[in-house]
Amino acid sequence: MYSFDPTEEQQMLIDAIQRYATNDLRPKMRDAEEENQLPPKLIEKGWELGFLQASIPEDYGGFGERSAVTGVLAAEELAYGDLAGAMAVMNPGLFAVPLALGGSEAQKNKYLPPIVAGSWPKYTAALIEPRFDFDANDLRTLAIEDGKGYLLTGEKTFVPYAADADAILVYARKTGQTAHLDGITQGFIIPKGTPGLEIGERQKVLGVHALPLYSVRLNEVHLKREDRLGGANGHEFAPLLASMRLALAALAVGMSRAALDFAIDYAKDREVFGVKVAQKQAIAFMLAEMATEIEAIRLLTWEAAWMLDTHHAEADKEAYLALTGAMDMAMMVTDRAVQVLGGHGYIREYPVELWMRNGRGIATLNGLAII
Repeated sequence: MYSFDPTEEQQMLIDAIQRYATNDLRPKMRDAEEENQLPPKLIEKGWELGFLQASIPEDYGGFGERSAVTGVLAAEELAYGDLAGAMAVMNPGLFAVPLALGGSEAQKNKYLPPIVAGSWPKYTAALIEPRFDFDANDLRTLAIEDGKGYLLTGEKTFVPYAADADAILVYARKTGQTAHLDGITQGFIIPKGTPGLEIGERQKVLGVHALPLYSVRLNEVHLKREDRLGGANGHEFAPLLASMRLALAALAVGMSRAALDFAIDYAKDREVFGVKVAQKQAIAFMLAEMATEIEAIRLLTWEAAWMLDTHHAEADKEAYLALTGAMDMAMMVTDRAVQVLGGHGYIREYPVELWMRNGRGIATLNGLAII
């Protein structure tokens, strides 16, 4: 059995991230959304909290060991401030965490020390594909083994910071000479400027306007065997996918908590026909249901993270369930937050409309964060 009390180190990290989320991310959230960009200094300040660095072993320049539980706790608090800001701060992890978990020694030694040691690094990953039946375990992007290396073809979408990335970890379906490995999803490291790597225009989306997302086209990109994550032997994809699902579930919980807290404060303060909105039974029931759903998904996410840390056989399934539940929960909570505010919920002066637009993205953006 596990405890619901964070360790001393976890609590220190949570407290630091809470201060950053409340005092830095939240006040800049609306301006960043309107201006379609986050201030670099704001991202850098979040990076300096050491969230990713604490997940990298000391042998590669970090100062800790990776913990999925710590990861979901941190992601939740970041998203309480702002979802786009949280994803920006966590973005280098899309490249570094898979390397730490499944990379070859050469890859770890080449990339991880400079990522950990410097300022916010420009690395990212590309998983999502522009098709209605997208499945991370059945990708249309192909990595064809040709004897010398791999030939990658395909298209990706919603790739954060792709235009500025020094390297992109692209996931593709491997096919070729090794029959028993055909069809598995594998990561491939593609440095900036590699022939055939084409970065499209910045995409216009419903929410997270402050997070730059791009389409990426792979037009016969030739890679060496050592560019495959894990080297010639590759890596296991399931733990990476579970880590992405839990990251997004935790982000959904944090954002939904923010929406609930704002709705409660508004309902307590706003008076209609001489009565506080919170005293209306229909509103009170609505707020209670929102809180119940948040706590249910929160605990499921924590449990799945613990199972991932302990290598439980059901960890992948629980991570899937956590994200599936988070998709519906985030949409329900943010939509009801808009309802609690009535006409004010539709005005951009209030943050609930932004949380509702961001909430719609939880069902789409799996692969944009990892813990």
